[in-house]
Amino acid sequence: MKYDLEERTQKFGEDIIEFAKVIPRNIITIPLISQLVSAGISIGANYCEATGASSRKDFRNKIFICKKEAQEKNTG
Repeated sequence: MKYDLEERTQKFGEDIIEFAKVIPRNIITIPLISQLVSAGISIGANYCEATGASSRKDFRNKIFICKKEAQEKNTG
């Protein structure tokens, strides 16, 4: 099944939330779950912001920021 990027980032955020719901809660996992959810949903939010850009140059800049933040979240 082929998704466009907006659908994929939305589904990714939803999947992260569903995954977070089944992780056992304890003193270690609670802050990690919060960080995971924030990182997971921010990718879609950043992409949506980029699609609302005022120009092609603005879009490229916002996509670059989105990509950079996604890479930071992947590397910790």
